[in-house]
Formats: sequence, C-alpha cells, structure tokens
Amino acid sequence: MRSKALPYAAVALAACAWGTWGLVIRHTDTIGAMPTALESTLVMAVITAVTGVCALWDRVPGRAPWKARAWVAWLGVSDAFNILLFFAAYKLTIAVSVLSHYLTPIFVALAAPLVLRERMTARTAGAIATSFAGLALMLAPSVGGAGSAAVWTSAMLGAGSAVFYASNVIVNKFVAADFSTSETMFWHGVVGTPLLAAFVPPSAWSAVDPRAAGFLALATVGPGAFAGLAFVWGLRRMPAAHASTLTLLEPLVSILLGAALLGEGLGAAGVVGGGLILAGAVVVMTARAASTSASSPPLPGSPRR
Repeated sequence: MRSKALPYAAVALAACAWGTWGLVIRHTDTIGAMPTALESTLVMAVITAVTGVCALWDRVPGRAPWKARAWVAWLGVSDAFNILLFFAAYKLTIAVSVLSHYLTPIFVALAAPLVLRERMTARTAGAIATSFAGLALMLAPSVGGAGSAAVWTSAMLGAGSAVFYASNVIVNKFVAADFSTSETMFWHGVVGTPLLAAFVPPSAWSAVDPRAAGFLALATVGPGAFAGLAFVWGLRRMPAAHASTLTLLEPLVSILLGAALLGEGLGAAGVVGGGLILAGAVVVMTARAASTSASSPPLPGSPRR
C-alpha cells in the first residue's frame, strides 16, 4: 500500500515545491535585486549541473539520432524563454502569473491537431473557450483600476511563458525514446543557460549580490532540479490523469502563499476567473491523458513544472 502511495506523494510534493517559485524570486530581490535574465541564468545553470550528475546513472543506451538532438536543443531555447517570461511575471504579481501560466494545456490542445495530428473534440473546444473566458473575467476588474498595467503585463508574460512551455510538452514526445529524463534536462540546459546569459546586461555580472545569488542557487535545487526529477519518477508509476490533477496544487500553493505572506489576494472576479482557467485545464489534461496511454510526461525542471 505504501509503495502505491509514494508516486502520488512525489508528484504532490513536486507540485507544492513549484508553487514556491514566486516567493523565491521575491525574496531574492529583497536580498539583492538582479535582472530577470540573470536570475533565469542562475536557475538554469543549477538545474543543468544537478541533472548532469544524475545523468551519469540515468542514461538511455546508444547514440541518439540527430533529429532527437535537434529537438532537445529546441527544448533548451523554448524553456529559456519560458523561465525568462515566467520570472518576469512573478516580479509583478503571483496569482495572475501562475493562473495565466496554466493556459499551457490549453495551448497544447490548440496546437495538437496541427503538430500531433490529434483530433479536436467538442469537449476540448469547450474547455479552451472556458479557460479563455476565465482569463478575460480575471483581468476585467483591473481595466482602468489601480495596478491595471502590472496585472495585464503579468498576465501577458504568464501566457507567453505558457506558449513556450506548451512547446516543451509537445516536443518532449519526440525525444522521450532517445533521452532519459536526466539527460533531457541536462542537455536542454546546456543550450538554454548560455542563451539566457546573452540577455544579461554586462554590468549586472559585477554588480550581483553574492548573498542573493547564493540563496537563489540553493533554492533552485529543490523546486528546480529535485522537484522535476521527483515529478517524472512519480508520473511514470501512476496514471497521467492523476498526475495532471495533482499539479493543480502548484497554483493553489502559489496563490495561498502570495496572499498569506505578500498580501496579494484575488478579488471575487479573479477567483471565479482563475477557477475557470483551471477547470478548462483539468478537462483538457484528463481528456488528453485518456485518449492515449502512451503520452509522454512534460519536460520537468522548469519553474512551473
């Protein structure tokens, strides 16, 4: 009985750990503010280092074909922009950021008919409409109100990160047979880390606060590297639909921590709108999990998953 519960515990703990990213970024800035690109570079570098060590044991035998390597390289590019946009969103708001980022399964559903040749069902189409209606409802109260620019910018950045993460989810299907989880996380970091570093202003490197950088690096080991590995370990031992549902702990933890520790709550419209976004995500995730028993897990290790 205990062995059956462990995968669920691993996925749940991973999702809860991802929910702390907003606080990690905010606390880093209170120690010593640094550009988002520099924070993203440090996070990606730590994830790459940790998973590189894990990849020494967690490997797929044989040499991967060039096509699979190219897809892993693209994962590095798309995940770099996913992290960059998501961290930028977190600096403005927490609740709106994480809820708009949960448009990821909606974007996957929109792209699946073209990229994966998956048929769009009426159920999925309804879920997509529900999520976008929820986003509109969540943002409506901020029109012309105080902080409206920050709310809208955070939502757009969160949605933008969701687009790139949706790319990760889809592309991971093309590399799962040729790279282990650790290998995928390591090699995509080899590409993504220098790409993010290219966006860092040269003066920022010398001005970085060692305490802030040290805190961020240490914090990344948990919600960044080990949470991603724990998620995939659990996912491979449980139904995908169950794992997808457990990931909803992420926005719940993120919103509760933001409200309790930073005083960032959602109004009534925000609560309803966010609920509609998550409801649409649940429908899409469970529908796609039920349609194929061989679906690959999304790329872990990002500050969302």
